[in-house]
Amino acid sequence: MDLISKQNRGQGLHTAGGNRATRASAQPVRGRPVVQITSPAFKQNAARALGDAGLQKALGKAKGAFLQRRADAVSRLPEFEQLRDIGRDIKNHTLANLDFYLETFAANVERAGGTVHWCSTAEEARATVLDICRKADAKTVTKGKSMISEEIAINDHLEAHGITPVETDLGEYIIQLRHEHPSHIIAPAFHLNREDWEADFRRMHTDLDPNRVFNERRDILAEARTKLRSRFLAADVGITGANFLIAETGSSVIVTNEGNGDLTQTLPRVHIALASIEKVVPTLEDATSLLRLLARSATGQDFSVYTTFSTGVRRPGDLDGPEEYHVVLIDNGRSNMIGSEFQEMLRCIRCAACMNHCPVYGVTGGHAYGWVYPGPMGSVLTPSLVGIDKAALLPNASTFCGKCESVCPVKIPLPNLMRHWREREFERHLTPRAVRRNLGLWAWFAKRPGMYRLATRAAMGTLSLLARGKGVFRSLPLAGGWTEGRDLPAPEPGGTFMARYAKMQREGR
Repeated sequence: MDLISKQNRGQGLHTAGGNRATRASAQPVRGRPVVQITSPAFKQNAARALGDAGLQKALGKAKGAFLQRRADAVSRLPEFEQLRDIGRDIKNHTLANLDFYLETFAANVERAGGTVHWCSTAEEARATVLDICRKADAKTVTKGKSMISEEIAINDHLEAHGITPVETDLGEYIIQLRHEHPSHIIAPAFHLNREDWEADFRRMHTDLDPNRVFNERRDILAEARTKLRSRFLAADVGITGANFLIAETGSSVIVTNEGNGDLTQTLPRVHIALASIEKVVPTLEDATSLLRLLARSATGQDFSVYTTFSTGVRRPGDLDGPEEYHVVLIDNGRSNMIGSEFQEMLRCIRCAACMNHCPVYGVTGGHAYGWVYPGPMGSVLTPSLVGIDKAALLPNASTFCGKCESVCPVKIPLPNLMRHWREREFERHLTPRAVRRNLGLWAWFAKRPGMYRLATRAAMGTLSLLARGKGVFRSLPLAGGWTEGRDLPAPEPGGTFMARYAKMQREGR
């Protein structure tokens, strides 16, 4: 039974399949479309992305900056590798005792005057948020950036019931104007160029001076703040995510660089913090250790500009703060990962370092992955939450270069976890028939070393004849899937690897 259902006195076993039904049953609304799972169309999505000149320009410009800033930040902290071990151990300990720390967190939230809502599924979480908003007679809700809110499609649900959600993070605000979804977990508008931002501002804000030029990102940020100021003041409810939940104090923690998160949770009368169950950590000291990893891995900062701890409701004498503080704890399939080979994925602190360094994400962008979580972390997490039948292509969208694991601040073995999903895919016969047939043929030869050596020698000889002195094959029968997008190097003289290795061994090299 999942952890949330235990708290809800046995409301029933939740599986990741329940989330698939959630997506299918969501109602389309005005504004941006309901998130649909298009992961089965990853190949088509990626092909479109590769042909999109604007996207390729944006990816090329943004990615390099992330990589350099992270490298510089890590170089300034000699104990960074030791800190990675500490972060990994904190998360492992917490996951091993997750029920205890969740109960401790909930008790301390309530002690501080807040309310904890335990939600097994996305449907339960949406219904809970809507109920809180209705009790507050909310017409407008301001939102800080939150990937879990994307996962449960809360914007769509609120709009469908007459409540207007307003994204206050600049990137989220832009893509809300465009009726799109985030393409990156910390930089939602990663796929856009500055001219795209300006065009959308002019399209949606007709009162702008047509002669005004936005030369810098900060010019657009200043304009967005002007437009959003009245929304902050008018909002009845503020919704944020949570980077961490601290069991010791019942606090939720958010990090931002724009200050919008602070305004979202302190100005409205009601603050709702949405968080998945693995965000809890035992103590304040643990949270600060992970915060030292988070900003350096995500944006190359020593610390984010704003790091905000929220604990309960406004107390007598406080200058600001909400009258009601609600934490909506969401399982949505994560309990199924506990104790499985995918438990390590729950260590993720959502820094996006893996996707920033991923060569596949770097040319396809996030929308190609077809759901909320892109890149290597999405290639592991998405099958866990929506089912491998809907996301089988994602674990295969990897070169297995290992860069994602080498930069992960909590040392998640992402390539190994993707291999586990490939195994699951093969076991369930989800792999294309041609692939299974060819793997079967290769396995037959691999189990027979003599036949394998004979076959490879024959293949090398044939390819050498066909190459006729050329360095590469631009097309080749039975290899069209490869040569359609890249050249196939011709074999070098000297025979197979095994033959060359045996020769070197004989020669004592």
